[in-house]
Formats: sequence, C-alpha cells, structure tokens
Amino acid sequence: MERPNEVLFYVGTYNPEGEEAILLCSLSPSSGEMKILEGTKGIENPSFLAVNSTGSVLYAVSEKDEGEVYAFAINPVTKALSPLGSRSTEGGAPCYVSISPKQDYIFVSNYSGGNANVFPVNEDGSLQVMSDQVKHVGSGVREDRQEAPHPHSVIPDGSGKHILVCDLGLDHVLIYRHEEGKLSKHREINLPPGSGPRHLAVHPSGQWIYLANELNCTVTVFANDEQNGNLSILQHVSTLPEQYNAGSDDTASDIHVSPCGKFLYVSNRGQDSIALFHIEGSTGHLEAVDWQVTGGRTPRNFAIIGGKLLAANQNSDIITSFSIDSDSGRLIPTGNELKIKTPVCIQAL
Repeated sequence: MERPNEVLFYVGTYNPEGEEAILLCSLSPSSGEMKILEGTKGIENPSFLAVNSTGSVLYAVSEKDEGEVYAFAINPVTKALSPLGSRSTEGGAPCYVSISPKQDYIFVSNYSGGNANVFPVNEDGSLQVMSDQVKHVGSGVREDRQEAPHPHSVIPDGSGKHILVCDLGLDHVLIYRHEEGKLSKHREINLPPGSGPRHLAVHPSGQWIYLANELNCTVTVFANDEQNGNLSILQHVSTLPEQYNAGSDDTASDIHVSPCGKFLYVSNRGQDSIALFHIEGSTGHLEAVDWQVTGGRTPRNFAIIGGKLLAANQNSDIITSFSIDSDSGRLIPTGNELKIKTPVCIQAL
C-alpha cells in the first residue's frame, strides 16, 4: 500500500466482537484530513493498542469482565491485521498494554482485576503463556472510585529492568524489578490522597517522567533515576485553568510529551480540552500555557502523529486533528474530523 503523502494509524474502540473494532486509518500531514481504510473484527472492546518497534505486530487488550490480550500480525504492504491468537489476562477490564525495550515481553494492567501481568513474546510476535502476575491490595480515600486497586497503566523504563504501574485506586505508582519475565516489588511512590494516577509520559531525554492524575486533574513531575529504579516528586500542577470551576465530570485522561521535548499535553474530560504546558529545559518543571477545546466530548486518548495532534473524542464518535505551532506548541484546529464509533485509543504505525 503505497501512500507517500500519508501517515497510517490504528484506532481502538469500544465495539463488540462482531463489528469492526480496530480501524486502520490514514492522515494527511499537510491538511490534517483523515480517512478510514479498513477495519478488523473478532475482538471486543480493544480499548488500548501497542505496535512493536518494527511495525510488524499490534497488541490489543480486550476490555471485558474476563479480559484478554490479542496479538495481530501487520501485513508489510497493506498494513491489514491477521490474528496471531490471544491470552487470558486473568483479570477484568484490561486497559493498557506496553512492550519491553527488547520487544520480548508485553505488560498488561487489569483495571477491575487489580493486577498486572507479563507475557513472553515468540519470534513471530505471538504470545506465550503468562510468566508472572502481581496482585495489588488496598483502597483509597474516594469511595466511589478507589474502593479497590485499579491498575490503569503499566510501562517499562528505558532499560527494561523496571516496570512502572499506575494504580488509580491506591494513589501509588508501584515500581517492580523485571527479570526474565518475573516481577518483584522494588518501590512504592505515594501520591496525594484522591489523585488517581492514570498514565505516564517519559521525556525524550529520560530525565523526567510526567504523570496524569485522573481524579484530581493534576500532573505530577518526577525526576527519573532509571539506574536505581526510583522516582522523586518535583512538582504538582493542575491540568485545568485557575479560574475554571471543576465538577464531578472533570477528569484528566491521556498525557504525551512532544517529540521535541519542549511541550507536554494532557487531555481533560469534562472541560473537553487539551492542556498545553511548556517544559523548562534544565529542570523539567511545567508552566501552563493554553487549553484548546477538542471539538468533541470526552477526549479519552490522543496521539501526536505526522506533526499533528489527533484527539479521540469518545462520547461524540469523532477524531479531530490539530496542527502544532513549532515555536509555542499551541494547537490550531485543522477543521477536519473523522467519524468513528467510540474511539478510545490512537496508535501510530
């Protein structure tokens, strides 16, 4: 599939197994126009996706009561998906999947199951039997959202020797040592009660890690000591404007650092915006700069692809695209939108 002037990406949705739930799409980097190229059936609620470093395999969680994680081979020409099988995550509502730096393991977090898993990867990208699982215990201060552990994301550090798990229910980032598919608890980073840690973004330099706290709509800035597997809190900053009167629907969601390392973006559900922060180059500290409405409702996920920012507006069934000003990082609506039922994850190819 020769598309020299387009960038391809996949979209995960909350769609049933019998419908096209993972969509292959194209983006024009010049105009921000997006198109659906084809869809894949056979998986229910693929709410989070990850593509390996060679672009040959896509992994997708199936967010349901008896969770599963799927592997798909990516056709090198058409980029269509072919199933390589699935494995039980042995936990409900898997919501995140990530890949080790050497591409030999994947990691999955189960939101309602309260656990995180490791799966070894075969040479063809298919998954072996789960090699380890860690189960969290406890609760937080918010009875409505923190009645139990809720691991919301899991990522390896740059070395692959440590795994970071954000537990929304416990207000912890838990750091595990990873060795040959086995996890052992290393450290526990405590957040202010009621924070609800959700997703992490690593600065391109590796010096800092940024955490989106869902429940109190903040970002926590960490100094990253990768050698020793430790995070030190440097700053907490709100993802909402100072004058904004936040309500119960306001929750922070996704977070990404720009490829240049100068800007941080966070999506706000409720206000339905993307917050822009400038990153101070010597300290990693954040300065709030702007809030751009996404043109839809509930921006659960977004991605920076082909020099554009694409926002997945879950509850209005559209993806909207924005140009990024290279000097300021400000987002400029392109006026383009793509109609997709319940888009909840955008993954570049």
